[in-house]
Amino acid sequence: MGERMMDLMKRFNKHLDKIAVSMIRQFDQSISDIPGVLRLTLGEPDFTTPDHIKEAAKAAIDANQSHYTGMSGLLELRQAASSFVKAKYHLDYNPESEVLVTIGATEALSATLTAILEEGDIVLLPAPAYPGYEPLVNLMGAEIVEIDTTENDFVLTPEMLGKAILEQGEKVKAVILNYPANPTGVTYSRQQIQEFAAVLQKYEVFVICDEVYSELTYTGETHVSLGQYLRDQTVVINGLSKSHAMTGWRLGFVFAPAVFTSQIIKSHQYLVTAATTMAQFAGAEALLDGKNDAEPMKKEYLKRRDYILEKMTSLGFKIIKPDGAFYIFAKIPDGYNQDSFAFLKDFAEKKAVAFIPGAAFGQYGEGYIRLSYAASMEVIQEAMRRLKEYMEEYDAVHHK
Repeated sequence: MGERMMDLMKRFNKHLDKIAVSMIRQFDQSISDIPGVLRLTLGEPDFTTPDHIKEAAKAAIDANQSHYTGMSGLLELRQAASSFVKAKYHLDYNPESEVLVTIGATEALSATLTAILEEGDIVLLPAPAYPGYEPLVNLMGAEIVEIDTTENDFVLTPEMLGKAILEQGEKVKAVILNYPANPTGVTYSRQQIQEFAAVLQKYEVFVICDEVYSELTYTGETHVSLGQYLRDQTVVINGLSKSHAMTGWRLGFVFAPAVFTSQIIKSHQYLVTAATTMAQFAGAEALLDGKNDAEPMKKEYLKRRDYILEKMTSLGFKIIKPDGAFYIFAKIPDGYNQDSFAFLKDFAEKKAVAFIPGAAFGQYGEGYIRLSYAASMEVIQEAMRRLKEYMEEYDAVHHK
């Protein structure tokens, strides 16, 4: 490396030093050369995008819909998104001024956090948590303070929330709530959401709700959004990736009061201009004619979830039954290696099956493993068979 290049390396944004390649990616790379490895690592549906949505995208291309939409996105899509969340979750957002179309829920988050955060701010996050929030917060010079939920089966309580806000004081700018949650599958009932609202309304904090798994709940109750009870403080983030098997289309949404979106649109506009036009036409089709597209997927997920629960519980894994999303978060049984990375690396090397180490979800995830049931039943059955073999062989060697 030349001297000038060396010097310039020191001149990058210093906040980047806090950001590493995520452990999920690192782990994925460390096992990628194992031949024929079965991956239950993915955070994306194994289903294909429904045909009627693909047809709408093709029609848009043929109709030369290849120009920019406005910065807030295609009005037709914002109207569809607004009607969708109203019908499903009783949310009231004006499509003209309170809905932004983003490049996936990820950009909805980054645009929101960029607009809200300043150096030295604190963001509260119930943990273990999806590892994608912290780097965005750090990039703004702010920091995440985790709320440990492990003692309560990963369920945040209003008391924990209130205590964390009081402990951190004035510096708390925002709280991020992700439900149904990745990696734990925990979600919240109407009563719990109302109790959170009662605590949060006492404080001058933004609440960012990542509700991207809202269509995948298994309690028999529909998803309840905090946006219904705490509209004046809440930014609701959602998207089509998980509900309509559209991860690669990159379509997300910000729903927030007009005074908030008028600020968030500034960061969105200069980061990305607008989401892809043809994809937005497909999105409108998804939300209008495909508003129940998640139902058949949900049925499959449920079967798979229950199959894994039964098999892994019988092997000694402790699992809190997930109420949403498509992950199992399981405690490694006592007597087995509690270092989740080492445990899974050994499992992958011996049995060619990949799960994600709990440590990838922060300090409170250590000792756990996450597997996705967004994989075919055949793959899941084979993975469970190999897990059983591995546990029995480990047992024979270590627990004579």
